[in-house]
Amino acid sequence: MKTNTRQHQESVIVQASAETLYDLVSDITRTGEWSPVCTSCWWDDEASAGHAGAWFTGRNEIPRRTWETRSQVVAAERGREFAWVVGGRFVRWGFILAPADSGTTLTETWAFLPEGIAMFRDKYGDEADAQIAERTQQALDGIPKTLAAIKRIAESADANGDGRA
Repeated sequence: MKTNTRQHQESVIVQASAETLYDLVSDITRTGEWSPVCTSCWWDDEASAGHAGAWFTGRNEIPRRTWETRSQVVAAERGREFAWVVGGRFVRWGFILAPADSGTTLTETWAFLPEGIAMFRDKYGDEADAQIAERTQQALDGIPKTLAAIKRIAESADANGDGRA
């Protein structure tokens, strides 16, 4: 029997304050700058943007398909954590920030939740295990790329997206 949950996390030290990093990763409209799969995101309701409970939509692209997902912010603590759950219950993604000797430790977290596994089993039937394995591999491959890109952006003169650090 296959496990019902899958999770992973990786960290990188970034030469930036936790607040600067939080402001960067919590600006979901910039996700396309660092994600190898999610090319763009937008808030479903600008009035709730960035707050726990807010919903946003993301557009994802890989060579064989393009799709959109809606996600709900589940943690929004400036300088500490920003996280969301795809579909409100399927996959949890997030960033945890912690002080480090020379900057901030940025940890990206990912967990394929039990309801996500169950949804894939319902949707894909006999192909579910292959689909789950593919999505898991995409996450494992993407996390270090995402962290490297965020580090590059945060340590450059373009952390705010406007040419200033």
